[in-house]
Amino acid sequence: MPAEAAESVKSVFPQLEALLPHVQKPIQYVGGELNSTVKDWDSCDVRWALMYPDAYEVGLPNQGVMILYEVLNEQEGVLAERTYSVWPDLEALMREHGVPQFTVDSHRPVSAFDVLGLSFSTELGYTNMLTALDLSGIPLESKDRTLDDPIVMAGGHAAFNPEPIADFIDCAVIGDGEQAVLEITQIIRAWKEEGRPGGREELLLRLARTGGVYVPGFYDVEYLPDGRIARVVPNRSGVPWRVAKHTVMDLDEWPYPKQPLVPLAETVHERMSVEIFRGCTRGCRFCQAGMITRPVRERSITGIGEMVDKGLKATGFEEVGLLSLSSADHSEIGDIAKGLADRYEDDKIGLSLPSTRVDAFNIDLANELTRNGRRSGLTFAPEGGSERIRKVINKMVSEEDLIRTVATAYGNGWRQVKLYFMCGLPTETDEDVLQIADMATRVIQKGREVSGSNDIRCTVSIGGFVPKPHTPFQWAPQLSAEETDARLAKLRDKIRGDKKYGRSIGFRYHDGKPGIVEGLLSRGDRRIGAVIRAVYEDGGRFDGWREHFSYDRWMQCAEKALAPYGVDVDWYTTRERTYEEVLPWDHLDSGLDKDWLWEDWQDALDETEVEDCRWSPCFDCGVCPQMDTSIQIGPTGKKLLPLTVKNSAPTSSGPGH
Repeated sequence: MPAEAAESVKSVFPQLEALLPHVQKPIQYVGGELNSTVKDWDSCDVRWALMYPDAYEVGLPNQGVMILYEVLNEQEGVLAERTYSVWPDLEALMREHGVPQFTVDSHRPVSAFDVLGLSFSTELGYTNMLTALDLSGIPLESKDRTLDDPIVMAGGHAAFNPEPIADFIDCAVIGDGEQAVLEITQIIRAWKEEGRPGGREELLLRLARTGGVYVPGFYDVEYLPDGRIARVVPNRSGVPWRVAKHTVMDLDEWPYPKQPLVPLAETVHERMSVEIFRGCTRGCRFCQAGMITRPVRERSITGIGEMVDKGLKATGFEEVGLLSLSSADHSEIGDIAKGLADRYEDDKIGLSLPSTRVDAFNIDLANELTRNGRRSGLTFAPEGGSERIRKVINKMVSEEDLIRTVATAYGNGWRQVKLYFMCGLPTETDEDVLQIADMATRVIQKGREVSGSNDIRCTVSIGGFVPKPHTPFQWAPQLSAEETDARLAKLRDKIRGDKKYGRSIGFRYHDGKPGIVEGLLSRGDRRIGAVIRAVYEDGGRFDGWREHFSYDRWMQCAEKALAPYGVDVDWYTTRERTYEEVLPWDHLDSGLDKDWLWEDWQDALDETEVEDCRWSPCFDCGVCPQMDTSIQIGPTGKKLLPLTVKNSAPTSSGPGH
């Protein structure tokens, strides 16, 4: 925690500016985006550096960081600035010229802030965190940090198992961050006002004792002779045995971001996004996001309308993304889409959903979404190629549903459909995957029939399945990279060998290697920290990018680092876990009852489907009573405000209109 310097912390921009002509896309390091905030350093007493540990083009549009940036900067005396991973070309120059990791807002050194908060959507950002710590001059391991180093805090979905990075972070926060960061800010402020008593240790103890901040250093992990965990025990008094996730109730009270950032350089999403609900109870067994964000909490139709209105005025974007884990499931999605399409008809503002569930798709909704924008393709995610495997993963979509849906789409003028599947799901066989080709063939066949044209396409996109913590598949064995690649090669050959329809079917897939590294990191324990550090020291950076990722580097480093423990990569990835095993994340409470997850895993093996508790009785997953939360869904019965179409004269209307 930096001592208050007599003079304000200076910007490193003068030194940085000299390096920028020598790097790719220098604009990403300059800052000053529309709606960015620079507050006076000296008038603030708690200062956060927020990092999305990836390139600017991926990190800037991230909703989580954008929301926390705004929530913190709205507070009196609190300042938040953003930092992103620098590409290797700039990293080399910064090391050569002694320029530290900086924020893009005021270009102050990250080491000068009270907190460095990292948001991990994926585990593949861990090496980038170490690069940023090292460039900041912050010791890589928390045990080596002093009073004047920032508190390094992890959040985001990957933080639900922070054990692989336990050596490098001071603490982790799981769940929604909006209220958590304000509570943490108050604790830091009080501690600083008292003169920082007891140093770093005391501050971390105060955070841990809230029950909602996990400090790995306050827990000891004991192992069994066979390498499994015996138990995880607090080593300080007043530290909870289990740390609870945070859940924001009533999203209408948190209408962020109000002033979305508009990027300077090209980014992956050029649109204004509104999260229309949080959580999902469809119960897909592979889906960590759905499991850890329960219960479902909808934003109201009027709340969404106001956010879109303010956001568009603040940014000038021409597309609005209606974000959630399954946006077509919003109880008022039809009225939301129609209301927004009506309101922005003259402005040609397009609407988009990330992807549509086959059984929640209807053509009216699709037409509203594309009324003012471009009609690109439609994306559906059946996930499994066969009816059997869809029962295993609880993705209740029949092939008939899918064919009926795409027939409607092709019949109404769409020309392109994208289907997303997974390979390597539990109990999967070659046959389950080869049925993906049959499904794509039927889609093209039906499309040609209803559209009367051969000029239609279906793209099959395949991702490798990675078992994740806090899901029913957390016990499942992962398919090896070799078996994944072999299975996908058979599928590719079957599609290419189809003389009649093969040309209309696009096939995109990733090889199985990155999935094994992701699997190692997602279900790893503290022993994996040594692997991450070794990979970083060997030059590992930007592991989520194909051109920077090296499977061989990860495997070599893992072999060396894990040898002393008698475990290996297969032990963490392709090994099935048993009910009795203590899992590395068991002391982090997502609200889900472990016995319920185990029963759901057994149901999966029996190919038994489970309904959605939004529309059927409760299945006792444990979240609502455990976290004192409840499902919040409409319909509210309201329509989108304002009801008049923009720029049109008001019309008189009779009662009840």
